[in-house]
Amino acid sequence: MFLMAASPYDQAVRYRLLLSPEARHAVEATFADYARMMDMLDEIASAKGIGANLVALHGHAYDPIRKATRLPSRLVTLGLRDRAAYRAASNPRLPLDDRLVNVRDAGTLSLGTALGRVTIPFEVTGYAAGWTHATPAQLVRTDHGDLEIHFGVIAASRQHISPRKDNVMLAEHAPAPDTLLSRAGRLIAGIAYGAIDKAEDNNKVALVKQAIREIEQAERDQRDGLAAARAEEYRLNARRAEIERETAALAEQIQVAIGENRDDLARAGIARQMDLEAQFEVLSKAIDENAERVDAVLTSLRAILSSLQDAQARLAELERSEVLAKQPKAAARKTEDVGLAKATRASRAIARATGVPEGIPPSPDIDELSKLKRDKDIAERLARLKAQN
Repeated sequence: MFLMAASPYDQAVRYRLLLSPEARHAVEATFADYARMMDMLDEIASAKGIGANLVALHGHAYDPIRKATRLPSRLVTLGLRDRAAYRAASNPRLPLDDRLVNVRDAGTLSLGTALGRVTIPFEVTGYAAGWTHATPAQLVRTDHGDLEIHFGVIAASRQHISPRKDNVMLAEHAPAPDTLLSRAGRLIAGIAYGAIDKAEDNNKVALVKQAIREIEQAERDQRDGLAAARAEEYRLNARRAEIERETAALAEQIQVAIGENRDDLARAGIARQMDLEAQFEVLSKAIDENAERVDAVLTSLRAILSSLQDAQARLAELERSEVLAKQPKAAARKTEDVGLAKATRASRAIARATGVPEGIPPSPDIDELSKLKRDKDIAERLARLKAQN
């Protein structure tokens, strides 16, 4: 994990961003939200009487900033420590680390912004002497109005490494790991009607049944992953709460020591505070990463449950069509009722095995709750699209 300590770099390699209108809008929105964050930090620090206590500032400011801005969680965490340096900088710039920027290949990089992740072409413009930043990269607005990303590098490495490979944030071209989310995507694609229709007629029902079994297993795997992520979330938050309590107690003790002219005790307390802040920074990054895992698993679960309902409906349709093809039309209505009953029983069996409420018939309360959430998501996305125009 990345610790915000003394920088090992002595130079910077400069990447000039070749921005499309959409990418420029995302980057400008990030600068605007970051400036808003800095104003909020000043207001909160003044109102709460917080000096250099990073832990206390995080406790009071993190959640309000996340609600008031669209900044990625990692940029908020980095910004809490960046306030003084940001005010002193001659040009607007944003701190970046390996969670926010990733060099994809020799000509493009991926950047986390207030409007989501964007892929941006770049060109290498050379090197600049010196690196005074605590983060390994910076997004900088130059005097000429260009936007550049500067990566910290060590001068000696330039003799042997291409500028495009000087930073540790380069994405290696290796096959992506088989994650739960990618596996779920393959299963969902496999149950699509087009894929089913390509199968031989006598294999369609068996194909859907096998897909349902695989989707059920993927759903169980996702729930296991979610449980592990939630347990990690609890552990990390518990440790962070311990650090916050110890830091608050130390602040009071340091004030008492200063009042009693015990500078030796005050120095010891301040040293312990600094150690706790370093731990807090690591914990904050771990919490941000774990939150991303939770979001990914929840997204995958929602997609899996939707595909499971589609598979159940497809199975009922196929079974009805097979029976109808073998029976006279007079028995069609009775057969349809039998097929629906079988689909309902199958849905209930799946619900018992997976712990997921059956999709047939849907609960009116759940339908209303889902519609409310969907309507909210639609309204938010519409507002973002309108803001871009």
